[in-house]
Amino acid sequence: MPEPSTLRPAPGAIPTDPGVYRFRDADRRVIYVGKAKNLRARLTSYFQDPAGLHQRTRAMVASARSVDWVVVATEVEALQLEYAWIKEFDPRFNVRYRDDKSYPYLAVTLGEEFPRALVMRGEKRPGVRYFGPYAHAWAIRETVDQLLRVFPMRTCSRGVFRRAAASGRPCLLGYIDKCAAPCVGTVTPEEHRAIVEDFCEFMSGNAAAFLRQRREQMAAAAEELDYERAARLRDDLFALQRALERNAVVLPDGTDADIVGMALDELEASFRVFHVRDGRVRGERGFIVERVDDADEAGLVGALLEQLYGEDDADVPRAVLVPVLPPGPDLAVLTDWLEQRRGTRVRVGVPQRGDKRALLETVSRNAEQSLATHKLRRSGDLTARSQALTELTEYLDLPTAPLRIECFDVSNLGADDVVASMVVFEDGMPRPSEYRRFAIRGVEGQHDVAAIAEVVGRRFRRLAPAAAVEVAVDGPADAADRASATDEPGPTSGRFAYRPGLVVIDGGAPQVDAAAAQLAELGLADIAVVGLAKRLEEVWLPGEEEPVILPRTSQGLYLLQRVRDEAHRTALRYQRQKRTTRMTTSALDDIPGLGPARRKALLARFGSVKRIRRASVDELASVPGFGPALAERVLAALLDPAAAVAAPAVNLTTGEVMGDDGGMAAPPDPTPAPHEELRR
Repeated sequence: MPEPSTLRPAPGAIPTDPGVYRFRDADRRVIYVGKAKNLRARLTSYFQDPAGLHQRTRAMVASARSVDWVVVATEVEALQLEYAWIKEFDPRFNVRYRDDKSYPYLAVTLGEEFPRALVMRGEKRPGVRYFGPYAHAWAIRETVDQLLRVFPMRTCSRGVFRRAAASGRPCLLGYIDKCAAPCVGTVTPEEHRAIVEDFCEFMSGNAAAFLRQRREQMAAAAEELDYERAARLRDDLFALQRALERNAVVLPDGTDADIVGMALDELEASFRVFHVRDGRVRGERGFIVERVDDADEAGLVGALLEQLYGEDDADVPRAVLVPVLPPGPDLAVLTDWLEQRRGTRVRVGVPQRGDKRALLETVSRNAEQSLATHKLRRSGDLTARSQALTELTEYLDLPTAPLRIECFDVSNLGADDVVASMVVFEDGMPRPSEYRRFAIRGVEGQHDVAAIAEVVGRRFRRLAPAAAVEVAVDGPADAADRASATDEPGPTSGRFAYRPGLVVIDGGAPQVDAAAAQLAELGLADIAVVGLAKRLEEVWLPGEEEPVILPRTSQGLYLLQRVRDEAHRTALRYQRQKRTTRMTTSALDDIPGLGPARRKALLARFGSVKRIRRASVDELASVPGFGPALAERVLAALLDPAAAVAAPAVNLTTGEVMGDDGGMAAPPDPTPAPHEELRR
């Protein structure tokens, strides 16, 4: 691998002007394209110690064999040239935004003599005007069907058109007045094109003029007593209104804007774009991008806007609303570039309140759903799962593919309610029935390393040889010790008795070493253990000083991340559940004979436990379902909580011990203090 310094041009050879640069590999293929305000300052940053470079940048420089550049006059020109080169060369180290699915467009073939409307997907073609994209093809067809009675343009294929022209008879749409039938000469090419242009004008958002025109024509026909024509115009008006209603008004001020929502995790990001024209959502589009470099949220948004509006026929709106703004200098250049493409002022901003902010949140939720759907689709791909297991076997040097993976995570809030989770993936898919939850018992306060050691020990103790268990529990272990050590996982019979091919720990080197030490004590050192650290997605092996770095696009890394995230969610859910249970526990819960109905009646009468403590036995006994014995038992338990569990119920007036059913039992020794003494 060459040192970055070997690529460095001679001192002073790099200009300080704005420009665009290209890195090439040994085969002269372009592997990365970038732009810079100052070429010398930007390129110099690549020619430093490789240890100081980001992982992705380091890999790019290691693959490069030469670099060249082109000087331009302004940063806006640099932005334009960078986009053109990325589109031309498709460099493998540049961020790639790809559609998360193939969206359908309403296309009008203006390049034909008799243009037609149809649904199209894929690459855009010259001579075709596109509207959308839409979420569903059926939505396009229903909209076009509504509008054909007002704009009777051609929608048939070339074959149908040629057969109708040869026979001299139009198709069914021609007979029901949903096509002007240019195939049989009912209208001239010029007249048909005028219909098509009106249709395009309406779909572009200029609907008000057509609605006003139809109303005026309908009123004029009614004044002339031409009621048949007025009725046709009325039906046309209703058709136009129904087509408009399909796109609900979301912004009341006739807003012309694109709304960009974003959701991301450590490996990928999802973007959703709603195209709002004249206050209505005219189309939407989604992108998935792999986070293959060190770009933050602002950088990802900037790169998306470059791609979104870089196409020759891109529709640049008056406003672009985003979740975060690109960096300051990049924002200024990007805004200038968008204004040049539109020809008028363009605003790029983050909405702070009102309808636009609410719509941005809606788009962001759509982006989150798109990312979840993409990850689910990816995890359900058998080929991808097989590739992930193969990559883990290779990168982690495992003897066999890890068909069963178990992952452990610890969750706590301060020193309270420390819990852990274990999730299981088999053949790359989650097995929720195999999940287990642990309440940490032997660790004081926040000590993730000790908690991981405890959980791993409790999970694997039953799989260990008997001699190893004796050592692990610090001396001879009887059956009770072994049962209490592994009570959460349950019996060893069934699938839980399987040895995992890989144990994953949510954490770095200390947590991994603790888990490995625990397995070694149990005589299970042959079970592979790795840790996945969140910040840089580094994979740690026991006893290693440096982590294993899996490629960011690796299916194996994606699987490890998904396993880790599932364990984290499970632990967090259990920790919140315990915290909620603790916060909702009442002093009345453990009193014998006081069930839910009686507790509810007691609280309904007095309102709080504090007021119950202040009440007399007679006041408690007057509550429906209570008697003197139960009233005295409740009062004794509230004034002395240990009495509710450790002592039997006592008649505080006579000193006699009461059974659970109110009967008599043997008197206690010593005799309890009188009721008034307890109250003091």
